[in-house]
Amino acid sequence: MDRIFRAFIDTLNGNPDIPALHSAMGDVAAALELNCFAYLFESQQADAHVKLISNYPTAWTEHYLAKDYQQLDPVIDQATRQFEPFQWGRDCWSHDLGASQLQLLDEAAQFGIRCGVTIPIRDPQCRIAALTFAADQHHGPFSRSVERHLSLFRLLAVLFHSHARSRLAPSRCISGIQLSPREYECLEWAARGKSAWDIGCILGISRRTAAFHLDNSRSKLGVKTISQAVAKLAAGTNFVP
Repeated sequence: MDRIFRAFIDTLNGNPDIPALHSAMGDVAAALELNCFAYLFESQQADAHVKLISNYPTAWTEHYLAKDYQQLDPVIDQATRQFEPFQWGRDCWSHDLGASQLQLLDEAAQFGIRCGVTIPIRDPQCRIAALTFAADQHHGPFSRSVERHLSLFRLLAVLFHSHARSRLAPSRCISGIQLSPREYECLEWAARGKSAWDIGCILGISRRTAAFHLDNSRSKLGVKTISQAVAKLAAGTNFVP
């Protein structure tokens, strides 16, 4: 498991694209004996659409998105209302589900998605963000994995989200100025108090390259210091350090 997790971190540090993110999470899920995963994301942008990175059956995910099932899904509804990871299944709900919600669960069950554990992700830039591991039954390897690795699920969700969000919602506009992905990413880390050396270590780039991207963002935003650029980031977006 340590080897798989290190490979996961290495992939994230390599500025991965969507297929690489999909593969990395699939490898981790398989190592945890949780073969099905789904990361669902919707940004706060006015024209945002729900995005999904998942190894669920394609026929199900296409149907789910086409029907806008995220608006009906009791799993997503609960994920938007609580902070803690939770297990779910047809018999796990503490309140009665509507007929349409029960139909959704029945349809998902036809694809082997009958239960799962979902980790809500809180991010002021998102309407919805959650990572789910699903299975056909609660007992067996699934149940044992949930009991053993729940704290790891939280870490996986946060790390995965931090990279997937930048790929799925690539808008990096601050006060009308568009930054490159690396410029924006470096500026976000600077806003969290990280130096160019720190940022280089986090992103797997040199200190000089991190400083180059920070200087570019400062220049594009028309300010003299990185601190002023960070202030513009805070004022022009929903960024919270």
